[in-house]
Amino acid sequence: MPDKDAANMMPGGNETNYIWKPFPDRASVPFNALKEAQEQPQRSPWILVVEDDPSLAHLEANFLAAHGYSVEVVGSGEQAVTVLAQRLPDLVVLDLELSGILNGWHVLQTLRSRTHIPVLLTTSLNPEVRKYLRSCGESRFTLDHLPKPYPMQALLKRIKRMLMIAPD
Repeated sequence: MPDKDAANMMPGGNETNYIWKPFPDRASVPFNALKEAQEQPQRSPWILVVEDDPSLAHLEANFLAAHGYSVEVVGSGEQAVTVLAQRLPDLVVLDLELSGILNGWHVLQTLRSRTHIPVLLTTSLNPEVRKYLRSCGESRFTLDHLPKPYPMQALLKRIKRMLMIAPD
């Protein structure tokens, strides 16, 4: 028996993805409303990279920008806290082993006192991070760890996964 909703399905899927949903409080919608909505530019996710190694920070920023992300790089915990006080990014890539007065753990603590945006921790301190991740009660969509050194494709994969679901 043919599916009545086949016209409302996106190709390649079994789930119904509605292409057009009428507004519940209106009898009709102008024909060009859907076209105008599709033409509006999509905002690319903004990622704050907190990394004190300039070559790695440059590599990450260029790689992520090439994949459509807006990227800002800061080289210290103090700079990160300043940026985060002004505006919250969609995701933070945070080196835990920052030099200076504020290390990555301090930046994470400051950030978590305000919000639960996704944070990807990067460090070579695997046992310490794993212990923290097991005890913090956050999901992998809001807090995850990528051990150094890592391939850029692994970084991209984690970021995509973390940005799929917005935090509560």
